[in-house]
Amino acid sequence: MKMTRKLFFLLLVLPVFGIFLSGCPKKIPEPAIQEGKVVLDPIQQFLEAFSIAESLEAKASIRIDTVRNGEKLSFALNGDLLYQKPNHLRLMGYHPFGMGLFDALFKDGSFFLLIPMQKKAYEGEVREIDGLAERAGPIQIATEKDDANGIPKRIQIVLLDKETRIELRLKDARLNTPLPGDSFQWIVPEGVEVRPLTRLLRSKELR
Repeated sequence: MKMTRKLFFLLLVLPVFGIFLSGCPKKIPEPAIQEGKVVLDPIQQFLEAFSIAESLEAKASIRIDTVRNGEKLSFALNGDLLYQKPNHLRLMGYHPFGMGLFDALFKDGSFFLLIPMQKKAYEGEVREIDGLAERAGPIQIATEKDDANGIPKRIQIVLLDKETRIELRLKDARLNTPLPGDSFQWIVPEGVEVRPLTRLLRSKELR
């Protein structure tokens, strides 16, 4: 179970910056949240951070900091995060001008990823993937919670070997309100090629 959750976490995070980046970064930016620590089961910590709620719907701003060819790069995008206890999680990312960049969904051990710009989608059981966790290396994660409701308002994810930091800031969170019926339904747009999840490991986005 721990390995399954870690694999999902990597599948969720890596395509976010993989859409933008290629090449090998040289050094990692300094962490913005100093108390971040390396965790063995990041998705478990991620889900537990929201477990105070039965359901959650929030807007997200996503910032990606990395270094490519010795140059520091930063990218910003918007998103929506949906959570339903115990293990349903969906993160959708958008270009600041509104273009959809990715749609990642995890539920009951299954993972779905849509990348509209590439007209590709991946689906399958997370347990089918072997070697991705080792390939990504150690992960550092830290959260900053909202004092009013105990829900994270800021989540920082550092992939140490990838030398990349991803930070999510959540706002306008709505707790324990009914989510739309299709919140965790997977619909593939017309013209999108659906590939097995095992293909994702070999794709250039994760190199």
